[in-house]
Amino acid sequence: MKNKKNKIKVGISVGDLNGIGAEVILKTFKNNMMFDFCTPIVFASTKALSYQKKLLKLNIALHGITNVGQAFPNKLNVLNLWREPVPMDPGKPTEEIGRYAVDSFLKAVEALKKGEIDVLVTAPFNKETIQSEVFEFPGHTDYLTQELEGKALMFMISDELKVGLVTDHLPLKYVAQQVTGEKIMDKVKTMNQSLKQDFGIDKPMIAVLGLNPHCGDGGIIGKEEDEIIRPAVKSLKEAGYMVSGPYAADSFFGSNNYKKFDAVLAMYHDQGLIPFKTLSFGKGVNYTAGLDKVRTSPDHGTAYEIAGKNMADPSSFREAVFKAIDIFRKRKEYRELTENILEVSNNDSKRKPARK
Repeated sequence: MKNKKNKIKVGISVGDLNGIGAEVILKTFKNNMMFDFCTPIVFASTKALSYQKKLLKLNIALHGITNVGQAFPNKLNVLNLWREPVPMDPGKPTEEIGRYAVDSFLKAVEALKKGEIDVLVTAPFNKETIQSEVFEFPGHTDYLTQELEGKALMFMISDELKVGLVTDHLPLKYVAQQVTGEKIMDKVKTMNQSLKQDFGIDKPMIAVLGLNPHCGDGGIIGKEEDEIIRPAVKSLKEAGYMVSGPYAADSFFGSNNYKKFDAVLAMYHDQGLIPFKTLSFGKGVNYTAGLDKVRTSPDHGTAYEIAGKNMADPSSFREAVFKAIDIFRKRKEYRELTENILEVSNNDSKRKPARK
């Protein structure tokens, strides 16, 4: 077992305190075996989580800290960001609670950038109540894209299915104009690299979906497939990527065609997430691939309708924690392997006699 002092530090943003975020966090770490895998640090306050504990009748000890360095290996650590009582009313979206959710997230990202935590797992917040002069982003991914290095890909992952998106949180009426050959190629390249370094897949096979019904039916229902998607797929193939498509989205998942591939690239949010959540709900994780740091989240939202009722299933949040840990380790292994190969290659070059 990994030395407790060196366990992976999992930073957790608490999300909307009137939703189910705190509940799934507490339920996940109610199982002491979780501390064998990581040292969790929740960015919130012990008062807020104690209120949730009492409300939900959950028996779990909280370890309050004032800086990440005080985190204890086998406790649920809570980094106290605020001392005042939080006006919680489970099931009710409020701008005040939204501000606490943003504060938790921003402080957790800051710690991630500094290397104080190894990975970040975000509990869900409400995209409407988080909006303010301080935070004008549609969600977590958009802010992370700004703050971290790399090209972000919204990547929904489970053991059986992985689906990435060309466009994500975008109104449907703007999708077609945002689907470009350059963007498709960028997303495939990001996905391909993630499958290699984050999941240990040596030669990833990627499927690309079409945009229009029946892939446009030869241009009768739309020309994006012929004018944008097929040329992008052709260019990727010529560059050595194992990519196929476009495939008609309506039959691709129902026919189990997705099982032939390591991952699928969908053109827009619901095209990818409806089949993903249908096939993987509760086991799925939202992973922000392509960045220099690891961030995951559960595949559900705030679920106000069951907040405070002790009905939330922690399975997806727990899986998000495990996936963050797995990806962090896989990346380390990939870096070490790449460095070793480079070192061997350099040594071989030095040993070769110079040509006369």
